[in-house]
Amino acid sequence: MAMIKNIFFVFLFILVSLGAGFFYLQSKMNFSHGNFFGEKEFEIEKGDNALIIGENLEREGLISSSKFFTFYLWKQDLRGKIIAEKYLISGQLTIPEIAVLITTKKEDDQVRITIPEGWRISKIAERLDANGLNGNEFEKLSKEPQYFQEKYGYEFLSEIPNGYDLEGYLFPDTYFFAKDESAEMIIKKMLDNFESKISADMFSSIEAQGKSLYEIISMASIIEEEVRSESDRKIVSGIFWNRIAAGQALQSCATLAYVLGENKKQYSYADTQVDSPFNTYQNSGLPPGPISNPGLGAIEAAVFPQETDYYYFLSNPETGKTVFSRTLDEHNANKVKNGL
Repeated sequence: MAMIKNIFFVFLFILVSLGAGFFYLQSKMNFSHGNFFGEKEFEIEKGDNALIIGENLEREGLISSSKFFTFYLWKQDLRGKIIAEKYLISGQLTIPEIAVLITTKKEDDQVRITIPEGWRISKIAERLDANGLNGNEFEKLSKEPQYFQEKYGYEFLSEIPNGYDLEGYLFPDTYFFAKDESAEMIIKKMLDNFESKISADMFSSIEAQGKSLYEIISMASIIEEEVRSESDRKIVSGIFWNRIAAGQALQSCATLAYVLGENKKQYSYADTQVDSPFNTYQNSGLPPGPISNPGLGAIEAAVFPQETDYYYFLSNPETGKTVFSRTLDEHNANKVKNGL
């Protein structure tokens, strides 16, 4: 009897280990990013196989692991569909997003455009312009969420306050647009994509927490700009929601970058005093709206934060590693250790 019980527990342990390994692998493939901030031109030459491409992507800092990349292409049966050409790839893209980019053939009458996670409407408009589409009209129509809600029935847009635009809802992804695609149809495709990504479970959880989707997207847009890894995002989400519950200011550098229009290694005291409703050093709670268009990983982190007793964090400017602290004294000591 004891032997049977031992065999059962060994079998159970193996199952749990396999399950944990599977979820770890899925997480690494679906949500991990490279460590390069920005975009790079990346060329795939004829004859390059998945392993070579993965190693080159990892070397350039565009993905975190060539092994996960190669495994994903094998799992999705995409290794024979790789298209040799030059690409513009962002370090913010996930492995599945890069896989779509390099294996989807655009037709002669199409424009392929990749919108990285965390881009703002103004930057998306610039990319559209650079590809021969009407970025000016896109930016103009983005200021009319009520128009899209009423015409196309996007009820999730009803929470956007009067005077605010579609920032946060234009889902980052790789799109294939007709060369004469109208700005309205471009926005519609991005909103359709956003709607398809927000699952029923996410909506249920948001409602159970007594939050609105608008609050979640606002939080996700900050998380998107603050940290990169899935695990860090969930911890930072927990920290920010804890601060809000305690009536404290978020003190997010991402919101300062939004207000000032520039990213800095370190912000000055004067920067934190800038008068803006989006300055979360001066105002408690969330900003009035999203500061960028977050990806699915950041949105999920905002919906499903990790419970934590951390209240502070910082990012090492050299390595990008996130360092967490429980007290202000510990946080200040970590700032010195990390050259901030």
